[in-house]
Amino acid sequence: MLRILRHSQRIGIITEPGPVHSEAELKRLGVELRRLIDARFGRSLAIRQVDAGSCNACELEIHALNNPYYDLERFGVHFVASPRHADALLVTGPVSRHMEAALRRTWRATPAPKFVIALGNCACSGGEFGVTYASCGAVETVIPVDVKIPGCPPAPLDVLRGLLAALTASSRQDG
Repeated sequence: MLRILRHSQRIGIITEPGPVHSEAELKRLGVELRRLIDARFGRSLAIRQVDAGSCNACELEIHALNNPYYDLERFGVHFVASPRHADALLVTGPVSRHMEAALRRTWRATPAPKFVIALGNCACSGGEFGVTYASCGAVETVIPVDVKIPGCPPAPLDVLRGLLAALTASSRQDG
């Protein structure tokens, strides 16, 4: 045990630097998001996340949004397990042929009015995978997409900006 403690003391703390954005920017985006959610829904925004065949990098960034640092729920956004309870679909990855039917069923099960967000380069354009025998490519080849959030993977603040864009676009269509 002492050997391990001496080794840890000799090496020191090894971590990567924290996020480079300011807390003020996160709060500003969050307050604007909350305002749009309240105006549109009068309650929280329920999102059903669908992994259509991704490498899970985008999912890690989505999980980061739920950690105590970003705490997305304080701004009125939460993830739900059923598309029947969702206001929006957040789709990651290129749509694999095995997920094509499941994604269509999920989209049909989501009540209208709904919007679809393609998250990450793979969901936006097919990414590295493109269209092959195993992949349909971008999400928009299978279901209609309202907002695309590019990046490999997009940072949590980019996801927040994309949610704002989706809510802004959908409120323009409603009004």
